[in-house]
Amino acid sequence: VQLVESGGGLVQPGGSLRLSCAASGSIFSIYVMSWYRQAPGEQRELVAAITSGGRTNYADSVKGRFTISRDNAKNTVYLKMNSLKPEDTAVYYCNVRGVITPGTEFDSWGQGTQVTVSS
Repeated sequence: VQLVESGGGLVQPGGSLRLSCAASGSIFSIYVMSWYRQAPGEQRELVAAITSGGRTNYADSVKGRFTISRDNAKNTVYLKMNSLKPEDTAVYYCNVRGVITPGTEFDSWGQGTQVTVSS
């Protein structure tokens, strides 16, 4: 299963960005789609996750500012980021877990997309 991310870039504090991650390949079903981020010198952390049923989970640091959503028909997950802060600067990674065929699961990562929040 391959993941292709897009939407990162440079934005001023208070600005917005939307990240996208499209999964392709032999996919039977997807359990959960997530976004993680890793800042220089820091560990990778979970930003937001969404299950196949639409249940969401957010890191405390992004609650109220970020929104995760998914298009099941397109196997695509989005992360809308509003009110961005310099501390949101990081490489953002998409993660998708699901089933290729009954009994064979997958856990795939995207290549990462840089988000820089700076004036």
